Amino acid sequence: MRKIAFFCIPAHGHTNPTLEVVKELIQQGHEVRYYSYNCMKEKIISTGAKYISCDAYDFEQKLEPADGKRIAEDMSFAMEVLVNSTLAMDEALLEDVKQWRPDCIVADSMALWGKLIAQKLDVPFVSSTTTFAFNRYSSKVMQGSLKDLFKVMLQMGKSKKHIKRLQENGYPIKSVLDIIQNDNDTNTIVYTSLEFQPYSETFSDKYVFVGPSIRPAKGKIEKTREKLIYISMGTVNNDMISFYKKCIMALKDTSYQVILSVGNQIDIEALKQFVQRLHARGDFLIIPNIDQIAVLKEADAFLTHCGMNSVSEALYYKVPLVMFPQTNEQKGVAFRVEELGAGVYLKDSSQECILEALEIILSNSNYKEGAMKISESFHQCTGSKAAVEKILSVANRTNVW
Repeated sequence: MRKIAFFCIPAHGHTNPTLEVVKELIQQGHEVRYYSYNCMKEKIISTGAKYISCDAYDFEQKLEPADGKRIAEDMSFAMEVLVNSTLAMDEALLEDVKQWRPDCIVADSMALWGKLIAQKLDVPFVSSTTTFAFNRYSSKVMQGSLKDLFKVMLQMGKSKKHIKRLQENGYPIKSVLDIIQNDNDTNTIVYTSLEFQPYSETFSDKYVFVGPSIRPAKGKIEKTREKLIYISMGTVNNDMISFYKKCIMALKDTSYQVILSVGNQIDIEALKQFVQRLHARGDFLIIPNIDQIAVLKEADAFLTHCGMNSVSEALYYKVPLVMFPQTNEQKGVAFRVEELGAGVYLKDSSQECILEALEIILSNSNYKEGAMKISESFHQCTGSKAAVEKILSVANRTNVW
């Protein structure tokens, strides 16, 4: 029996892919402690792991929902958040981990404190990467325009003061790249397929591409029209009522079934009344949250912000995409989807472009075929069992305690 510690950030997209891995470890008789946040407590406890709260130490919990987009776009601000969180949790979590004596630490690629605690205690470490693995080759996909690249370079310079704070507290970090880049010497689990990962041939055999972790649907969605369009801008940066209204205007004279998931940051009743005033021909469901897996099992097209999990879930169920990315990371995912022929970019947020893009996806079978090819690569991955095999291979090498 091995003792495995997990660390993650308070984000569903980063936590969800690890849950099946945790379940598999526990089913095999291993002990798991999961260091996370109260907003994730229920789903972590449901795996059988012991949940350890980080809320009392974490700077991130003081952020407002609107700060999510700034974290995604402003590297210097993201570094400030990460470093403040790491230093705030350093003493308490370091001592707790030291007393528990895990055989391996698994930390999300953004949970810097997990990686650095492993380094401080010389505990075997595995990085958990829920986005594309990031190195100097795959970074080309994520950089976007020259303007974006210049902005990133400027932000890296501003981040140096935060790196210095880590160095002063005993953490062996040389630059921002030590944090955001995957190196070929670190054992790493990546929740996608080799075929979907950009420049996968540039990563060493320490990487295991296990495919997306897709949970079962919690229910069933009834399909009431021939074509079902699903629209969602994710769970973080979804305060986009103007965009939602344009989507409704674009689809009001069609016969499509439309499911619009808008989150909790807008006045949903006002949006429903907007639909009623239009006397829309289609079948519109506007809802704060919905079981996305259940919807995607029935959907014919998905208008998405291109979060990695949302895209992976859609492609797993062979659903082609209309892509409206909001951050560089999402732009990188969208670039790869377009490159593999499984989706089209939304040129702009006008209702004319929204309708045009959706009808291209619905009428051109090539996009469905592109999605089917990526889906096949996902289904060929060995999932949580491969992730567990990697973790245990690292944990079994040495007895650090």
